[in-house]
Amino acid sequence: MPKKAKELSATEVRRLTCAVGKDGEPYNTFHAVGGVSGLQLQVTPSGAKTWILRTLIGGKRRKIGLGGFPDVPLSEARQKAREAKQAIEQGIDPVEERKAARRALIAAQLSTMTFAEAMRDYISMKSKEFRNPRQAQQWQNSLNTYAVPHIGKVPVREIELPHIKAVLDPIWEEKTETANRVRARIENILGWCAVHGYRSNENPAKWSGFLDEVYPSPEKIKKKGHHAALPVEAMPDFMASLKKRTGTAARALEFLILTASRTNEVIGDKRIGKAGITWQEIDLKKKVWTVPADRMKSGKVHKVPLTDAAVKMLKGMEQGAPDSLLFPGPKGDIPSNNFLSALLKRMDQKVTAHGFRSTFKDWAREHTAYADEVSELALAHVNSDATRAAYARSELIDKRRLLMADWEHYCYHGKAKADDEGKKVVAIGGKRA
Repeated sequence: MPKKAKELSATEVRRLTCAVGKDGEPYNTFHAVGGVSGLQLQVTPSGAKTWILRTLIGGKRRKIGLGGFPDVPLSEARQKAREAKQAIEQGIDPVEERKAARRALIAAQLSTMTFAEAMRDYISMKSKEFRNPRQAQQWQNSLNTYAVPHIGKVPVREIELPHIKAVLDPIWEEKTETANRVRARIENILGWCAVHGYRSNENPAKWSGFLDEVYPSPEKIKKKGHHAALPVEAMPDFMASLKKRTGTAARALEFLILTASRTNEVIGDKRIGKAGITWQEIDLKKKVWTVPADRMKSGKVHKVPLTDAAVKMLKGMEQGAPDSLLFPGPKGDIPSNNFLSALLKRMDQKVTAHGFRSTFKDWAREHTAYADEVSELALAHVNSDATRAAYARSELIDKRRLLMADWEHYCYHGKAKADDEGKKVVAIGGKRA
């Protein structure tokens, strides 16, 4: 017959401590407290105390946790132990019963997750992949504006086509590009919910084979929203006016035009603390500007051939430390995002700095015979077409140098270069005539 443990009082239980080994190290200790056979108090070296019921369930010895002390006092622990033993006598496994209750609780939580909660969790997870920190905010802004008012409180397991239509119907034709972006984001979130077991129905926000039967194609109805660009024929007069202006913004814009670059590649993006062009990126001997991958839309290093005018401009500037900015703001830091737009406004020009890339492309198409791939590479456009990919691997740096030299000449003079005999130069396939 097993030895019956002494029934300890509440005061004696509070005094229980862990044991110490021969090496002087304390270890987890189980103390029988009596009152119910198998009821023990586990005391850890940290002083934490937990109730444990050691008993047989179907011939298998099990440990059943009954809570921590003193949250569960001695009297309550004994009562819980008696109830567990009674359940076992009736053929019930308290451990499995507890696991089943936990599974039921998780299932209930899964079934009630709302779209707003799923959106929050998805964006939090996905933001680790975004190259630009502003993307997470863009996701939140668009969904909070157009989706959350309609489906934010709806459990994701219940979202069907009528819910999606409530979001998209008011904006599909008026704000087509925004509407399609919101649709795609909802599709991603609901797809994530399906993977995690929050819903099992077909994704009602998917386009192919579903919403394409409900709405007209975005490509056919969306309003084109290109950046305002200067007409090609107006470039010489504009450059003459820009050349007369002093100040860092004027030189930054002139450099941007001569290199057909993006604004953030030249001056950076203050909103996310990303610096623009620095002196260490410039090789004046080779006349090349190497833009690092983290500042390129493609995520790849981009080499830009510098024209004579661009090199002359840089040589006329006071060269700073390798990591110092070529075109800093008034306080020597990253310029504000309206640095160039404010200059264009002062010049009474209703165009954007980014629009000069369109002007460059129009000029390359209409006024030169360079292969389209040359100007596309100059603009650092990404294209998966196999032929263009082959061009991209070689970078066509020499042909691009000729192209940019002709662009520089057009910007300042408005006509093709003349050779020594006064003949016009015509670029055919990147070669001079």
